[in-house]
Parts: sequence; C-alpha cells; structure tokens
Amino acid sequence: MKLFSSVNDVKDVTALVAEALHLKQDPYAYQHLGKNKTLCLVFLNPSLRTRISTQKAGINLGMNVIVLNIDKEGWALELQDNVIMNGTTVEHIKEAAAVMGEYADIIGVRSFPGLKDREEDYSENIFNKFVEYCGVPVVSLESATRHPLQSLADLVTIQELKTISRPKVVLTWAPHIKALPQAVPNSFAEWMCKADVDFTIAHPAGYELATEFTQGANITHNQNEALKEADFIYVKNWSAYEPYGQVLPGNEDWMLNNKKLEVAPDAKVMHCLPVRRNLELADEILDSARSVVIHEAGNRVWAAQAVLKQMLEAL
Repeated sequence: MKLFSSVNDVKDVTALVAEALHLKQDPYAYQHLGKNKTLCLVFLNPSLRTRISTQKAGINLGMNVIVLNIDKEGWALELQDNVIMNGTTVEHIKEAAAVMGEYADIIGVRSFPGLKDREEDYSENIFNKFVEYCGVPVVSLESATRHPLQSLADLVTIQELKTISRPKVVLTWAPHIKALPQAVPNSFAEWMCKADVDFTIAHPAGYELATEFTQGANITHNQNEALKEADFIYVKNWSAYEPYGQVLPGNEDWMLNNKKLEVAPDAKVMHCLPVRRNLELADEILDSARSVVIHEAGNRVWAAQAVLKQMLEAL
C-alpha cells in the first residue's frame, strides 16, 4: 500500500480488519519492518486521538516518529500554482512536501475543510498536493472529505464486539453548536457500505450526504424507526452538504438518550470523539456500559498500525 486516503485504497477490507486485530494481540511482532524508517505526521489542524494513536502505532512498528504542527511551527504554505508569492505565504507546498519526503519514509497529513467552498474542499487540494510532491507513501490523518483511519477503527470495533454475523449498524445525526465537516460521516458510510453489515443512515431533512459515499445504505429521516433493533449506533454531527456547510434550524430533539434506546435494548453506542456531552450524546449513555467510545478510541492504534505495516511492507 502506497496511499491510504479512503476505503478504495484497500484491496481486502476484511483482511485489513483482521490484521488490526492480530496486531492488537501482538503489537511488537513487526518492529523489524520499521527499523531505521521515519514516519512524519503533519498536522494543519488540532488532533488528540489521531496524533497519539498514529504515533504509538509507528513506534510499535519500530519507526522513528516526527510530529509537525505545521500550522503553528512551519511556514505559511502557498497552495496555488503560477502565483507571485508577495503576500502572507512564505513557502510553496511543492518545496515543503518534497523536502518532507527527503526526511521521511511515510508521511501522514491532516487538514480540515474550510466549509465555505464545496468544490474547493471536495477537490482535496491540500492532501492531493502532498501526495503529488512528497514522493513517499501518504496516509490520511483526516482530510476535507474523509477520515479513513477513524472508519477503519470503527469497523475493527464492530467486528470485535458484534454478537451476530451481520449486525445492524445505524449512523444517526446529532445536534451541535457549530458547523462540522462531513468527513467522519462520509468515511463511516463509505466503509460500512463495503462491510458485511445492515447499514442505515438517519438524519433530519436537509442533511443528506453526497451520494458517492452512501451507495447501498438505507437512508431515513425517522430516527426512531432507524434505531429499532440496532446492534451498533454511531452518533455524529455534520453540517449540510447543500446548502454547503450550513447548520439548519431546529432538530435539537435528535440527541440520543436512554429513552430513544428503548427500541434498541442491546445496542452499543459509538462516537469518534471529541463529544459534546448532553448536546450530541447524553451523560446517561456515555457513562454507561452501552458506550464503547473509549474502546473504539483504543482501536485507533491498531487501525493505524495495520495500515502502516502494509505501507512498510511495500517500501
């Protein structure tokens, strides 16, 4: 594997999930692969789980790991071609990415969307320019439209905790105080549509995701119907795809609580974190045995390690 930006870069999803669970049982078995290899993690936006879990995954594989918060510690990057750089940008991404490729064997990149121009965000301009110019394998640490390491960890969690062969998985929209990207729900939907699950998306009218990510999903505006007999419920807010980046009025009653879970008595509740308590998810769920959000976050290490292992094997 030389690129990990979406589920479409994975030849065998089932095998990758199995690899992650194998590494969870034996984290240090492949340290020889990463010996004298360097992983550079480049962050243009804040991170907690992605940064620590991917750093730990690299260390487990014997790699040297460099973390660069380029938005705070690097030069302001120019992304456009054929421009006169007489403004606030100091270094062109052509040179910056190429130089990073001289120092690292694998590069991870995290950059959020601006949520103002859909065409620009969905072009994945920043991530794709790193891929184009760095000359080494690249792993997405979340991009404008996807968060594949999170989605892989989610699928690992479902595989690990499921009690029936084909569980019912529900992605349900949740309220928030600000506009959030569609990256996590896009990616989760894309991975679930490739997995052996019964997958439903529930959201208020106006929060439809781009259809390229939801092919094969059941989609409804009736949250209560969607939740019935669910085995896993994934809670996540996202802003509108059209009108792009907008938060539509109302829908505060979509927060998940114990009352709503009465129709899914055995469901496990998931969230990518960070979560705003009692806005997206009630305390009574997060502090209960129904919540698997910490277990899910722990699996971020093994998801990242499985991807990095395949990249190291391809070097």
